[in-house]
Amino acid sequence: MKGTIFITGASSGFGRACARRYGREGWRLVLAARRLEPLRELEEELGAAQVHILPLDVRERDAVAAAVASLPEPFGAVDILVNSAGLALGLEPAYRADLDDWDTMVDTNIKGTMYCTRALLPGMVARNRGHVITIGSTAGTWPYPGGNVYGGTKAFVKKFAENLRADLLGTRVRVTNLEPGMAETEFSLVRFKGDPDRAGKVYEGTEPLTAGDIAEIVWWVTTLPGHVNVNSLEVMSINQAWGPFAIHREKA
Repeated sequence: MKGTIFITGASSGFGRACARRYGREGWRLVLAARRLEPLRELEEELGAAQVHILPLDVRERDAVAAAVASLPEPFGAVDILVNSAGLALGLEPAYRADLDDWDTMVDTNIKGTMYCTRALLPGMVARNRGHVITIGSTAGTWPYPGGNVYGGTKAFVKKFAENLRADLLGTRVRVTNLEPGMAETEFSLVRFKGDPDRAGKVYEGTEPLTAGDIAEIVWWVTTLPGHVNVNSLEVMSINQAWGPFAIHREKA
């Protein structure tokens, strides 16, 4: 099946890799992001007839609704939504964290996912077909120091996806929450506010997941037979696992 896929956060990382993966297969692409120039580069690379670009900030509820309502034919009947727009900011403990960073993560990771899903879901239900992909994280299940609000937003995404499944029972609309572990994209560069040295150390000496790995998984779950729903899928690099519980011990 070839159809139309709507990808948020398409200017980089998982979203950009998904655009290329589906573009190679001849899908129509609605590519949304705040940065216009990377979208234009994808449009040139993949072909203007195949791509509709949307300069869009998913945090703006009215803008999301207007963008979806104004999709031209044949891009209006969206078969797959990939909620890829998201970010982490900072790694400070909660008592030193920047409240503006917390607000940005909540607005993007939670509200952006809500707004885009709500805007596109009625059409999917009316057509009785579709697939909503949410990009969660291992941080939504497994805590780590400094993960406070970022992990909280991804825990929301996980439960949101599960509850969507409950709401959509009886339709042919599928929902999958994909939960990557460490993956080398612009993620750490954004988290550390453009500090390349600090971002690079996150991946130093190891082999993390890539954006292409995640795009391949998105492709797989969306091309399974229509009666198969992968509810959630947690994936890590072979070089990442869990450690022992942290225990604080008073010095003698």
